[in-house]
Amino acid sequence: MADSAETVKKTVETVKATAEKTTAQAEKFQAAGAKAFREGVDKSIAGVAELNAEGKKNLEALVASATAAQKGAETLSAASLAYGKKSWEDGVAAAQSLTAARSVQELIELQTSWAKSAAETYLSEVSKMTDVFTASVKDSFKPINERVTASVEKFQAAR
Repeated sequence: MADSAETVKKTVETVKATAEKTTAQAEKFQAAGAKAFREGVDKSIAGVAELNAEGKKNLEALVASATAAQKGAETLSAASLAYGKKSWEDGVAAAQSLTAARSVQELIELQTSWAKSAAETYLSEVSKMTDVFTASVKDSFKPINERVTASVEKFQAAR
């Protein structure tokens, strides 16, 4: 019976040692799992924060682009209005000078001079407005191009 008691005692000690080892391993696995979970959550939060920051920068670029486009439209509108007003005034002045012509020859000369001047002014204004429009489009796309470039560089760096 002493042998059986000794065998039971050894079995109990072996089970107890195995349980302690198993508990230690379980605690180690639980700690490693908690650490991995925490790191995953931290990375996810950092990724969401980075996405929010990028989204904010993209929105700011769109606002800057829209602002530049609006300024360009205002400039074009003001230039068109000024040209229209000047063209009207020049037309009225030309009509008055045409009515003051003393001969058909003078009338034709005044008409030719006014038409030439009006055409030159028109071409000059079209050229100016084209330059303003081109600059406006360039200024409007600049913030968006900068964001696209920054995003491409970030993606390439992440590779």
